[in-house]
Amino acid sequence: MASQIPALPQSYTPGTDSVFSDQSGFYSLDSNVPGLSKVILNKLNLKDYGEYRAALEGKARGISFRNYKEMFQRMEETFKFCAGCNELPEHLAEGQTLKRCVKCLNVYYCTKDCQRKDWAQHKKVCKILRLVAIDRLVEWLMFTGDLPIPTEEWSKSAGEVKNWDDWLSKQGDLTPRLNTVLSSANMAALWKNASRPRPDDADLRQSLWRIQSEFLSRVLTVGLAVQHFKLDPYAKPVTVHLVGTSHNETMGARLTDFDELNHMFPGHQGIEVVMVGPEVVDGPIMRPPLRAFGPKQRVYISAYKALYHQFWEDMVDKQEAAKPDLVVGFHPGFHANQGLIEGWLPTLLLLRDYNIPSFFTMFSEMELKYSLEILLELEMHIRDSGPNPFTSQKPEQVQACPNKPPVYCNSHYVSFQGLLPQEDLEGRDA
Repeated sequence: MASQIPALPQSYTPGTDSVFSDQSGFYSLDSNVPGLSKVILNKLNLKDYGEYRAALEGKARGISFRNYKEMFQRMEETFKFCAGCNELPEHLAEGQTLKRCVKCLNVYYCTKDCQRKDWAQHKKVCKILRLVAIDRLVEWLMFTGDLPIPTEEWSKSAGEVKNWDDWLSKQGDLTPRLNTVLSSANMAALWKNASRPRPDDADLRQSLWRIQSEFLSRVLTVGLAVQHFKLDPYAKPVTVHLVGTSHNETMGARLTDFDELNHMFPGHQGIEVVMVGPEVVDGPIMRPPLRAFGPKQRVYISAYKALYHQFWEDMVDKQEAAKPDLVVGFHPGFHANQGLIEGWLPTLLLLRDYNIPSFFTMFSEMELKYSLEILLELEMHIRDSGPNPFTSQKPEQVQACPNKPPVYCNSHYVSFQGLLPQEDLEGRDA
C-alpha cells in the first residue's frame, strides 16, 4: 500500500506558499470569518502575510506601537468580530459597535439578538473562555523574561514522576515564585495598559501556572518519549530531533528552554535537541547542530530552517549532524488537509524507512484518530497512543470559532517506529 503513495520531488524548497507554511493556517481563519486575516494584518500595521512572517522572524519592523496600551488594544482587536453572525466591525451599521460578553470578556456580539441566539452554545464554554482571555494577556510575560519561573531538582527518578501531580509534589510551594511574577513591573505595566480590569491574584496565579505548564509540557513530553522508547541517557548521549517546528516553539526561544531535562535525568551523558522546520524563527538557538557529542550533564539546543528530509540530506547524510535516537513532533497537523499530508510525506517515509523511534503529539482525541488512520495507511508500526500525562493545562481558543470547545497542547500522543511487521501486513491484506 505504501508503495502506491507518490513521493514529492527530492528537492522540495518551502516558500511562503509552502504546504508546510503557517500561511495555510493563517488564511484558514477566513473560512469561518471572511476578512479576519486582513483585520489581523491591519491591526498589526502589516501589508501582507510576507510582512507578518518577516516580523515574526525579526526581519522587519512592521509591528510597531507607540506604547503598551496601543499594543494590547491592537492585539485585542484581532479577536473582535460577532461570535453569532461573524460580522466584522467595519461592516456594522453606523453607530453600531461590538459588545463584549461581560462574563468571559472574550467574545463579542453585534446585537443583543445575536448574543441571545448564540447563548445556548456560548454558555458551554463561557467560563473557560474567561481563563483564555486572561492567559492571552499574561502570556506576554514569557517574552519579557518573567516566565518561566525557576524549577527545583527532582527528588524522584524520571520513571517515578508519571504526571503533573507527581511533578508538582516535588516542587514545593510554587506560591512565592508565582508571587515574584505577580509583583513584577511588567505585570503592573500589563494591567495598567490592558483594556480590562486586573483579575484578582488567585486568578493570576492560576494563569501563570497554566502558561508555565504549556512551556514545560514540551520538555516533559520529550522526556516521556525518551523513556517510552527505553533510551538511556545515563549510558550514552541522546540526540533528539524536533520536526515541523515553527514560531510556536522557536519565537523567543532560549538556550536554556530544555534544561528541565537536567532535572529529569540528573548526571546524564549529554542531550542534544535539534529543532528543524521551514518556519523556524531566528534567535539564539539558530546555531549548528553538534557533529560530536557535547559536554556531559548539559542540554544543547540548536535550530535549522528547512523541511526535515532536506535537513537530513544536507546535514545528517554529510555527517554535519548526528543521526537521531528519537524524533518528536509537536502538533504536526498532517491530518488537516491533502496539501499538508503531501508536504509531510517525505519526512514520514524517511522516519519509517530508517526505523527511527518517533513520538508525535496532537491537540485532541479526534486529531489523534485521524492521524492514526494516516500513519496506518503508510504502514507505520504504531507502538502506542493515548492521552499525554503532561498535557498543557492552558486552554487554547480557536480564534475564528471562539465558541468551539478549547483544546490543549500535547493532549494526546502516538508513538511509532519502522514498518508494520510482515504478519500484520498480511493480516490487513487478507
